[in-house]
Amino acid sequence: MRSNEILLPWREVMVETVRADGPDLSMRQWAILLTVYLTPGPHTVRRMAEEFSIPKPAISRALDSLSILGLIKRVRDPNDKRIVIVQKTPDGALFVDEFSRIVEDGSRSISFGGLFG
Repeated sequence: MRSNEILLPWREVMVETVRADGPDLSMRQWAILLTVYLTPGPHTVRRMAEEFSIPKPAISRALDSLSILGLIKRVRDPNDKRIVIVQKTPDGALFVDEFSRIVEDGSRSISFGGLFG
């Protein structure tokens, strides 16, 4: 499979995401959002900055945007008030579920209609 063929499903998902009436997230915001929703926590700015190999302020700016959109929330660690934990929200869960449906639909149409049809 050539590289452009490998990327076609990703393109289809991105096009459908752009068509949807939702926020337009950066790749960094997507990476953070999916980390919070798909990997075990607790999720902190420090941990994500280390995982992504980017500065903590870059994580904080992305979290600011995701918080404003209601896709995540920040809460203080009850054991150490200096630590802020990033948590899921109901709106964020719905947003990620919808994205998952877009990815699944794109996978089906490419697998059965595009490559084998």
